[in-house]
Amino acid sequence: MYLWFAVKTVFCTCQPDHKINDFKKVRSQYKISKIGKLPAVASESSGLANGSAPGLFITHNDSGGSAALYEFDLSGKLISTKNVPDAKNVDWEDLTKDGEGNFYIGDFGNNGTPREKFDVYRFNEKQQATEKISFHYAAQKSAARINDKPAFDCESVFYHQKNLYLFSKNWDKNKYVKLYRVPATPGSYTLTAMDSIRINSQVTAADISPDGKTFALLTYGKVLLFGVEGSSIDFNKPLGCFRFVKKQNEALLFLNNTDMLVTNEQGDIYRITYK
Repeated sequence: MYLWFAVKTVFCTCQPDHKINDFKKVRSQYKISKIGKLPAVASESSGLANGSAPGLFITHNDSGGSAALYEFDLSGKLISTKNVPDAKNVDWEDLTKDGEGNFYIGDFGNNGTPREKFDVYRFNEKQQATEKISFHYAAQKSAARINDKPAFDCESVFYHQKNLYLFSKNWDKNKYVKLYRVPATPGSYTLTAMDSIRINSQVTAADISPDGKTFALLTYGKVLLFGVEGSSIDFNKPLGCFRFVKKQNEALLFLNNTDMLVTNEQGDIYRITYK
């Protein structure tokens, strides 16, 4: 598995994105630093969100882990464990948080046993309450697979203005990443793609800046930045692309409007700093 990721990321570049989608070359504008290790309990970190105080962060494990969120500081110390009631970790892939203290846990991975139904758990720690946002894809006929890979798979989500925005992982042979939107309100929904963009890499995490003007997609090998015009989330304003080859990258969080935190499933913590 590690050999596959090594080969995948070594050959992952931004050149196709510069050419096809007019992304700018911005690597020289960012400094990438390894700043720590995750607590041992977060052995397969797959999502990131802000914690209960500045300098604290929340993560969770990938498929088959406990239904729990882990709060840590950048020294790698485990601060707290937040068990999520009435939830099961089938394939937790990303995490986001709204301004009212609700966490949204994306149980929508589809890498293992094919699934036809997907969930986002809305968890409020103060109330110790968990509600479910369920969905399927409008184009989904069954738990179909493409070249033995899932036809409908997602590993990334962020919250913005009472909606959740999801991005397909991109197993499609034509390399199109699809964008979906679902209300951040418990219920059952059918999702239709709002937009798509050709990206020759698999998307594993997403986040939006605190000012709502930039969103980022993390892939195995690079970070892509998009501008937000008005309140519309779409692919109409590609800003920049830079390589980020740091093993199995799975989680990304904006620290401010320019800097980002990234973790991988090997337990490493990286800071991306705008110079």
